[in-house]
Amino acid sequence: MKNNIFRKKSINELLSEVSGEKSLKKVLGAFELTMLGIGAIIGTGIFVLTGIAAANYSGPALILSFIISGLACAFAALCYAEFAAMVPVAGSAYTYGYAALGEIWAWIIGWDLILEYAVAIAAVAIGWSGYIVKLLNATGIVLPASLINAPGIDGGIINLPAVLIIAVITGILLLGAKESAFLNNIMVLVKLAVVLLFIFVGSRHVNPSNWNPFMPYGWSGVFKGASIIFFAYIGFDAVSTAAEEVKNPQKDLPRGIIASLIICTILYIVVAAVLTGMVPYYEFKNTAAPVAFALEKIGINWGSALVSVGAVSGITSVLLVMMFGQTRVFFAMSRDGLLPKAFGDVHHKFGTPVKSTLLVGVVTALIAGFTPIGIVAELTNIGTLAAFVVVSAAVIVLRKKRPDIKRGFKCPWVPVIPGLAILFCMILIFTLPLITQIRFAVWLAIGIVIYFAYGRKHSTMNKNENLVA
Repeated sequence: MKNNIFRKKSINELLSEVSGEKSLKKVLGAFELTMLGIGAIIGTGIFVLTGIAAANYSGPALILSFIISGLACAFAALCYAEFAAMVPVAGSAYTYGYAALGEIWAWIIGWDLILEYAVAIAAVAIGWSGYIVKLLNATGIVLPASLINAPGIDGGIINLPAVLIIAVITGILLLGAKESAFLNNIMVLVKLAVVLLFIFVGSRHVNPSNWNPFMPYGWSGVFKGASIIFFAYIGFDAVSTAAEEVKNPQKDLPRGIIASLIICTILYIVVAAVLTGMVPYYEFKNTAAPVAFALEKIGINWGSALVSVGAVSGITSVLLVMMFGQTRVFFAMSRDGLLPKAFGDVHHKFGTPVKSTLLVGVVTALIAGFTPIGIVAELTNIGTLAAFVVVSAAVIVLRKKRPDIKRGFKCPWVPVIPGLAILFCMILIFTLPLITQIRFAVWLAIGIVIYFAYGRKHSTMNKNENLVA
């Protein structure tokens, strides 16, 4: 059994880890979790990708693209909620895979999550840099091109604002989950106020003729648009990475995951309808700030400036939650011995995985500072979709093999709901560019080599006799 790559961790064994000296402080409730979810979901997607998807893929049918992506996430969210309530341990899909499918699958999904979060953090930090540079330009402060671009882009040497914001977020995360959640709450309230203001002002300037033709690129465009704006939904799964730090995980985790997804989906659909009603979809082709652009087009310049402030706040909260999720996944894998165990240490005062947090901060700052956004952004969606597929499959497997386990929340209509989650996610994976799929496969191949060269030998399961067959 020692050499079995499909060895599993028992639920009891996983739960015992949250009470040891390497466990994390329990300081979060349902409200904080919902706000973490909203903090991670509403940001780059709503302030940047809506225009790109409308102009190039969906047209006014962007509404349908959001519904399709939202459904894929909703099915997956119900699967996440069942696992999060049953196994309230740091690590999210990685931990669930360990319990249901075995160590090799846990490693694959953990390695996948490392890629997903790392490239998402870098992409969001680069986006944050772009907005900050624009705001500074509006106040008369112009930074040299060499300090705001990656090498090879407009004379760039380093994207310094992107590096600095990651450094600041890393410092905040080191202090503790409660402090991080408090800051996130403030930023979420700011960006929700801005989004609601846009809906209120923009809805009074909607011209229904802008919705005709409704589907200029056909259903193919709608599904391609869904695969692109799927980035807008990435984040609700980050709620589950906080499982170990929740005071009442059986009730609060499902509430936080589902509530944040419902709120964000409704806001996305309404914003998409208002946005494409205010301005013809094809006019968004050359803008990376569609919400501010739409307000400028109708002459509301003060609204445009306010949206930019909301966008900075929104993108900052996304960065905070994404980095939080990355550090918890890395921490869980290190605690299990699949990565160097030093990164599984918890600070005696702050109760946070300090070494994991510092490593994530340094690596993602280097990626954000020296890599063009096009390269880092395209890998994020496929990593998340793959994680959703594994979690959904794990729910079906564990329901069949371990029906006796106490579940604080049950995903309804198993195996139908998990099956639909897998179907929707696989469709979106195959609509992504082939080069993205190839790069993802190469990343997984590298991960398999590392597992057999290091992880398998150093796994804590080698010393554990309580293995689940």
